[in-house]
Amino acid sequence: MKPLTRIFGLPIVAILLLASMPVAAADSTTRKAPTMANVLAASSPGDWRALDPENTLYVELTSGRVVIELAPAFAPKHVTNVKALTREKYYDGLAIIRVQDNYVVQWADPDAEKPGAARQIQQAHKTLPAEFDRTLDPKLPFTPLPDKDVYAREVGFSGGFPMARDRRSGKMWLVHCYGMVGAGRDNASDSGGGTELYVVIGHAPRHLDRNVTLLGRVVQGMELLSGLPRGTGAMGFYEQAEQRVPIKAIRVAVDVPTAERSELEILRTDTPTFRDLIEARRNRREDWYQFPAGKIEIGNVPLPVRPKNSAASKSSP
Repeated sequence: MKPLTRIFGLPIVAILLLASMPVAAADSTTRKAPTMANVLAASSPGDWRALDPENTLYVELTSGRVVIELAPAFAPKHVTNVKALTREKYYDGLAIIRVQDNYVVQWADPDAEKPGAARQIQQAHKTLPAEFDRTLDPKLPFTPLPDKDVYAREVGFSGGFPMARDRRSGKMWLVHCYGMVGAGRDNASDSGGGTELYVVIGHAPRHLDRNVTLLGRVVQGMELLSGLPRGTGAMGFYEQAEQRVPIKAIRVAVDVPTAERSELEILRTDTPTFRDLIEARRNRREDWYQFPAGKIEIGNVPLPVRPKNSAASKSSP
């Protein structure tokens, strides 16, 4: 029998030489995958964008300000109507009337169902045709998630918003993640228009996708909504008038003096930096993690926000 000289096609001498190499030398060629903190620290100014003041709302509560970025690319008629309602001060003096645990916060006119007492609309519309989805626009930037989704063929981000798309049907739509803002409605699909708005404060209720018109997302001040006392009535409605949380005012940011604006910038979702952030969250490399998941769902991808021109960023949960 001839002596063994090769293993798996390699000379046995070469294999023995590789085995004798110091472990440290092999490890020195391996780079540790970046964490989300590493990704954000390495970001450049071009990876961030300022909020458009024409499509930003300030919800003023006694406890502080909630900042909402509107999504005219997905619900243009509803966004236009909400801004019209805002500018005629429809929302001023209304209230948060519902806080349902692990679900939504909703504000509306508490007297909407009382003839003669309901808040009057001036130039805006009370109801609009639904904008549950829209025709897929290949010109809109789209950063897909690499993992499959339960509710849609494909999910990802466009313009800073979580969305889904189906190239077979030619449709795309926003999806219900934490902080998303929608227009409440009754059973009829065209019974909403923005007079009632809600914010998701719990785990992503994706069963609502394409059943409600989503028109924006909260980018700052979520703690002012998610920390509110839960309503004790059915579906989290407050049963007593004194339980309601008053809305001092809602304003379009461009109508607010510059010195009084919340100057924020958002991490762009159409950059390699954002793709690196997704991967960092799919495979958590912080010291605490023992077993990286290797997957991520749309509601677990954070959308970082920071004060404009600041190097220190913060992300929504």
